[in-house]
Amino acid sequence: MITLSLIGIGTGNPDHLTAQAAQALNAADLILLPRKGDDKSDLADVRHQILSQVLTNLVPVAEYDVPQRADQADYLGAVNDWHDAIAQVWAGTIAARLPGGGEVALMVWGDPSLYDSTLRIAARLPGVSVKVIPGITSLQVLTAAHGIPLNTLAAPVTITTGRRLRDEGWPVGANSLAVMLDSGGAFTSVNPEGVTIWWGAYVGMPHQVLIHGPLSQVADRIIATRAALRAQHGWIMDIYLLRRGDDR
Repeated sequence: MITLSLIGIGTGNPDHLTAQAAQALNAADLILLPRKGDDKSDLADVRHQILSQVLTNLVPVAEYDVPQRADQADYLGAVNDWHDAIAQVWAGTIAARLPGGGEVALMVWGDPSLYDSTLRIAARLPGVSVKVIPGITSLQVLTAAHGIPLNTLAAPVTITTGRRLRDEGWPVGANSLAVMLDSGGAFTSVNPEGVTIWWGAYVGMPHQVLIHGPLSQVADRIIATRAALRAQHGWIMDIYLLRRGDDR
């Protein structure tokens, strides 16, 4: 029997790991650690840094290369094929390293429940029992860093992606809009009149960068800053909150 624990690690800051997450990592018989290519080697380095600070037991780590997602018009089809390929890599790695079964841990950015497909990939593994250890989300860290509430008084919040914002526009009825997984600049597709943005890159990490202001005034600065940071680090993780009207 294989038990796979999907462990939310927040935004990569070891201080954001819960005690439950640290316990699960130390209880594992094997930790899976993804590699996403040389240009994103920092991501693997962050995971190694977390392990160096929280592991008190000698737990083996198995690094694996993440398959590349095909760039094709059928986005959902490409993603499903990609998830199939990742599941095959997980299954092969686990079978090779734990042929007799045991506890496997996989660290997940943020929380496995919010705009993350790790649970969907894990569901492709027959005979594997899955546990979820929740983590702090980048959305929580963003609002904490800016010192703002996520919602206005008694009002809902819509969470969406950059792709949907760009393709479908501002959701009807939303006044607070959290945008994740933006490949860059989806906020330029909306009418900036009366819109405020709270943007953050690498939130919760030492090289965190924050920009806030009326969208019409700071949009160009965010785009330029984002491009410079991506060139500097080789990768970028950013998130932002858009709000229309009175911020109360």
